Amino acid sequence: MPEPIVISIDAMGGDHGPSVVVPGLALGVETWRARGVSFLVHGDQARIEAEMARYPALRPLCEIRHTELVIGGDEKPAQAMRRGKGSSLWNAVEAIREGRAQAAVSSGNTGALMAISKLILRMVTPDLERPAIVVSWPTSRGFTTVLDVGANIDCDAERLVDFAIMGEAYHRAVHGANRPTIGLLNVGAEEQKGRDDVKEAHRLLTEGGLNLNYKGFVEGDDIGKGSVDVIVTDGFTGNVALKTAEGVARFVSAELRAALTSSLVSKIGAFIAQGALRRLRERITPGGGGPLLGLNGIVVKSHGGGDAKGFAHAVGVAADLAQSAFASEIRRNLEQLTAALSEGEAEVAAVASEHKE
Repeated sequence: MPEPIVISIDAMGGDHGPSVVVPGLALGVETWRARGVSFLVHGDQARIEAEMARYPALRPLCEIRHTELVIGGDEKPAQAMRRGKGSSLWNAVEAIREGRAQAAVSSGNTGALMAISKLILRMVTPDLERPAIVVSWPTSRGFTTVLDVGANIDCDAERLVDFAIMGEAYHRAVHGANRPTIGLLNVGAEEQKGRDDVKEAHRLLTEGGLNLNYKGFVEGDDIGKGSVDVIVTDGFTGNVALKTAEGVARFVSAELRAALTSSLVSKIGAFIAQGALRRLRERITPGGGGPLLGLNGIVVKSHGGGDAKGFAHAVGVAADLAQSAFASEIRRNLEQLTAALSEGEAEVAAVASEHKE
C-alpha cells in the first residue's frame, strides 16, 4: 500500500472550473481510494459542493477550502503575482510549501501558474531561470518525454543537462521505464554539428559521471519514431516542434473528416469507425498538460480547455510523481552535475596556472 498523499486542486482554473475539475476527480475515485490519495480542493465552495453532490463516492476524499478569488485566464504573470494571493491557484500551490499537500494540479493560466509556483516554491537550483514544461509525446513505441517545450527560450549547456536529469526522473516515475534513454535534439547526429551550447551539453552528459543512459544527439524525426525515451531541447525549439505537431494532427484530422464525409458510403464507414477515429485523433496529438519541472515541489498543469478525462490524467501524473523517488533522484543527479562542473573548473584553473609558470 503506497504512502497516503494529499493533492491540492485549483478547482476554478481553466475554461470550465468545477464543472470539469470535479467530474475529473470522480472518474478515478476507486483508483484514488486504493492508492491512498485525497484532495484539498480550493475555490468557490457553493459551486464545488453543487458538483460534488452528483458524485457521493468522491466527497469523503475531499476537503474544500473556500475562496472567491480567481486568477483570470488573460491576466499577465506580473499581475497574478501582485493580486493573486488568496486565489484558488495561489492557495493550491501554497499548500505544498505549508506541508499540507505533496502536489498541486491546476488548469489555470499557464504564465500565472509558473510565476506563482516559482515565487512560492523556488527553484531546485538557483540558476535555473524558470520551470521546464514537459510533454508526453505519442510515438510508435509508446510515449517520449520532451522538454522544454516553451518556458526557457535560451538555454546554456548546464540548463540542458538539468533538463536531461529532470526528464529522466519524470519518465521513470510516470511511464515506468527502469533506465530511460536520453537524446539531445540537434541538427544532426554527428558530434561536430550544432551550436556550442548543445555540443557542450553533449560533452557533460557523456563525461560528467551522471549515470544517465545518454545516447547522444537525435534529430527531429526521432521524436515521432520514439528513438529514445527522453528528448532534451531548449524552449524555443521545443515549442516550435510541439506547435508544428499539433498543427499536423489537426490537419490530418480535418483531411480524414473531409474524406469520410464525401459520400453516403464513406459517411456510413465513418459512423462505424468513429470510436477508432477518435482514439487516433487523441493518439497523434502531443501535449495535454504536464508538470512544471525544476520546482521545489510537484505542480502539474492540466490543459485549460480540456475535459474531465484530461484533468483525471493530470491528477494521475501528480500522484505518480508524489509516490515516486522523483524529487530525490533529481537532487542526487544535480549534486553529481555540480561536482562534475566544479572538478572541470578546477582542472581548467590548474592548466592555466601551469601555463603562467
